Amino acid sequence: MTTLDLTRGYQSGFGNEFATEAVPGALPVGQNSPQRVAHGLYAEQLSGTAFTAPRGQNRRSWLYRLRPAVMHGHFSAYAQPRLHNDFEQGAVSPDQLRWSPLPLPQTRTDFVDGLYTMCGNGSAAAHAGVGIHLYAANADMQGRYFYDADGELLIVPQLGRLRLLTELGVIDIEPQQIAVIPRGVRFRVELPDGEARGYVCENFGGLMRLPDLGPIGANGLANPRDFQTPNAAWEDVEGAFELIAKFQGQLWRADIGHSPLDVVAWHGNYAPYRYDLRHFNVIGSISFDHPDPSIFTVLTAPSEVPGTANMDFAIFPPRWLVAQHTFRPPWFHRNVASEFMGLVHGVYDAKAEGFAPGGASLHNCMSGHGPDAATFEKASAADLSKPDVIAGTMAFMFETRGVLRPTAQAMEAAHRQRDYQQCWAGLKKQFVAP
Repeated sequence: MTTLDLTRGYQSGFGNEFATEAVPGALPVGQNSPQRVAHGLYAEQLSGTAFTAPRGQNRRSWLYRLRPAVMHGHFSAYAQPRLHNDFEQGAVSPDQLRWSPLPLPQTRTDFVDGLYTMCGNGSAAAHAGVGIHLYAANADMQGRYFYDADGELLIVPQLGRLRLLTELGVIDIEPQQIAVIPRGVRFRVELPDGEARGYVCENFGGLMRLPDLGPIGANGLANPRDFQTPNAAWEDVEGAFELIAKFQGQLWRADIGHSPLDVVAWHGNYAPYRYDLRHFNVIGSISFDHPDPSIFTVLTAPSEVPGTANMDFAIFPPRWLVAQHTFRPPWFHRNVASEFMGLVHGVYDAKAEGFAPGGASLHNCMSGHGPDAATFEKASAADLSKPDVIAGTMAFMFETRGVLRPTAQAMEAAHRQRDYQQCWAGLKKQFVAP
């Protein structure tokens, strides 16, 4: 087995047109598909949007590779029953739900076999909705590669680093960083720390992009320059390997006689990328009231309804709270949107206990939620002449316009906190009639 090149580096800027070659002269000049590509490579276009999508929204990249992606064996069903898109069965309870961290595996489990579906809505067939999964793994993907034809994957590590070796280059991420793997891009996952756990949002709808800033102006929130796309790298490896595909909610496997990570050069704007959440520029109130959580949006996948997202990814990072005459933590609320929350690091400021790093909560459409009783009492009596410094934390939210339907395995899981609603039991009626 010979690995010829794994040159690693990054190009910055969200959605830019990139050009990168690991071998000088591999990229054609002045055209995309010459009669003969340099060095005997094959030209292949990877399209992430319709060919006729408006120029500003069109995503595609040209890949120059050792072998075209068509070269693999027949697909047959692959059994991994914990990963699926079965969101349409049975009634959905409006109860508030919360889970402790997904237990780490006791037997050898790689990233694909460690995926665990929690909830979702819509479908890949309808090009709308999301699937929300957790992962817990303790082994590298060896001799196997994976791609998702149903949606792009937003990966949020909570425990342990991930090395994502993709067709277009190598991305290393750690907790408090994220990566997005576009629909259809083949990759494998290595675990530099030996085990890993985290969250995955599978976006079936329009591609994620940066939100518009409106009256905020040109700067703030996540800045385009902080998003990084890998430089070209390639493997020249032959052997008896396996290609796993997720297609229409099911997993499939095919034999493949070589590594599909054999792209020597590429150019375009459809590529995996990473972002460090610690670079997020928080915007908040410096007078009164806690702003809507949309002010924390990192990425959004718009829907066909203006102002309504198929999915938003928001974070709650370290920040200062200085608003006066104000209940500073997130207030009690009910939303038309549904919220799946996770905690990467530290303590979430709206919950005193029970919401641990690696845990999750689900508050569906119009289900009331907000600070627990202990947080409410503390914030109601706080000295507002001093700022609150929210430090050492990183929580996030996958928010979607559709109801998130929890899976049977999530509802029946031993790590589901069946007493979650008790966190609000201490809230007392305080009204005093005049």
